[in-house]
Amino acid sequence: MLKRLLFMCIGLTCLGGAWAAPLEVVATSPSMGALVRAVAGDRAKLGILAGPDRDLHQLQVKPSMIRALRSADLVVAIGAELEIGWLPPAIASAANPAIQPGRAGYFEAAAQVPLLDAGGPADRALGDVHPVGNPHVDMDPVRMTTIARALAERMAQLDPGGAAAYRQGAETFASAVEQRLPGWRARLANAPGVLLYHRDAIYLLERFGVPLLGTIEAVPGVPPSGRYLSELTARLEGQRGVIIYAPYQAPKAAQKLARDLGWQAARLSLEPPLKADGNGYLAHLDVWVEAIASGP
Repeated sequence: MLKRLLFMCIGLTCLGGAWAAPLEVVATSPSMGALVRAVAGDRAKLGILAGPDRDLHQLQVKPSMIRALRSADLVVAIGAELEIGWLPPAIASAANPAIQPGRAGYFEAAAQVPLLDAGGPADRALGDVHPVGNPHVDMDPVRMTTIARALAERMAQLDPGGAAAYRQGAETFASAVEQRLPGWRARLANAPGVLLYHRDAIYLLERFGVPLLGTIEAVPGVPPSGRYLSELTARLEGQRGVIIYAPYQAPKAAQKLARDLGWQAARLSLEPPLKADGNGYLAHLDVWVEAIASGP
């Protein structure tokens, strides 16, 4: 952040205000990074704290995170307590006043949209619960357009000279989502239900009216018991469905259920590739839509 201020001062002095350093943005996940690229393009210098194969519930603070946060103008998190175990202590260790919660340099995607699963008990004995609501809003492309517009306004606040570019980036992304929606709806019109490992893709299912048949976890964040899997098999036997689990979730239970039920099991990342932009995010959802639609 101090480097950016220095560069801006030099630019204003030498170029009469015609040049400014890009915003230094740190995103917690590839989906948030893709949104930053969609909105800001090359006006942002972007760092991403976690790769697409990582469970954002379970990360540990690393020195590289603290270094990235120390110089950031803006942090873009998913929020709704998804990163609560590691992002607050990382921000505290970075000692960067600009990115503290409540400041303009701290942005949570989940705070910009209505959340599913809100109002549950705040009891960690019940597993990995999120009483403020399900945090996985990045799996809903329509909510992501709302988040993109809010992010554009926040970036405009921090960098008024780029306001028009940020707003245009958000609208371009929103238009791309609108163009994709009819095809996704048509592809999923007769899709079977989905058995998820965790309630992490429910925003995508809810958006397109795809039934959620249950979760492999009986308790969020806790591996299922053999008894629970037997009960799940008995309940789902004879139905059509597809099983989807993330790379960091143990495959054994998903694969056993797939064999016992005669269903397909797909191992899909919840996050787009690390270098994805807006188009990369949409391509990531294409993969999910195809996996859901291709079930038996």
